[in-house]
Amino acid sequence: MLLAIDIGNTHTVFGVYNKSKLIADWRVTSMLQRTEDEVGTQVILFLKEVDIPPRKIDGVAISSVVPNLTDIFSMMAEKYFGVEPLLVSSALDLGMTIQYDDPNSVGADRLCNAVAGHAAFGGPLIIIDFGTATTYDIVGSNGDYLGGVIAPGLETSAVDLHRRAAKLPKVELRFPKAIIGRDTVSSMQAGILYGAVDAMEGMVRRLQNEIQKREGKKAKVVATGGFSKLMALHSSAIAECVPSLVLDGVRLIYDRTRGRGKQRKPASP
Repeated sequence: MLLAIDIGNTHTVFGVYNKSKLIADWRVTSMLQRTEDEVGTQVILFLKEVDIPPRKIDGVAISSVVPNLTDIFSMMAEKYFGVEPLLVSSALDLGMTIQYDDPNSVGADRLCNAVAGHAAFGGPLIIIDFGTATTYDIVGSNGDYLGGVIAPGLETSAVDLHRRAAKLPKVELRFPKAIIGRDTVSSMQAGILYGAVDAMEGMVRRLQNEIQKREGKKAKVVATGGFSKLMALHSSAIAECVPSLVLDGVRLIYDRTRGRGKQRKPASP
């Protein structure tokens, strides 16, 4: 089994794959203060909840956009599972060309989305990841990573609005009953969420025009990330919603570059 880890700025997601099937996953807050022992203990508890013996994990692969946590999780993998983890980066054989001025500057999560998206749906694709940032990643018909767009995320926008306006409260990110708010909370929810839908759909239209010129056809729009299900319910522009897309990419990249059955070394007590 493979333990796939997606370390984001706000949340870290763990997934356990039995071959190509995701059989369990967990989401926790990304905390810089954690040690490898705290992370390892937490993962062991997660595995026990679903009756997966730790010895069954024979591979660990990590997508991380938080360098300080990358080292901690790498040490955890070696100490608790006796394996050297695979760290996703543009330096690996990803099976695609990265058409970015500096391929090393593309986040590991965006690379995973591109690999998994093309494997599942072909191309061209617009992959929208609704996380701390809202990212748009463009994949060509041949699987090449063509570039993308980065915008503020839903939660980032909401928190910043609360912080910068003294009388505006922190609100739950859910769609209000009506677009015209009759109180401060519903007014903010309408502005943040319906505003995000309109911004996303406007960006998709612009991207589709560019992709049509380049690829000769429109792209399929795939949503992923923590708020993807919420957004997909309120936009017909989204054709597919796959919340586990980054983890799926981690698994595919691991299989491509290492495969399974790698001899494990003894874990520390």
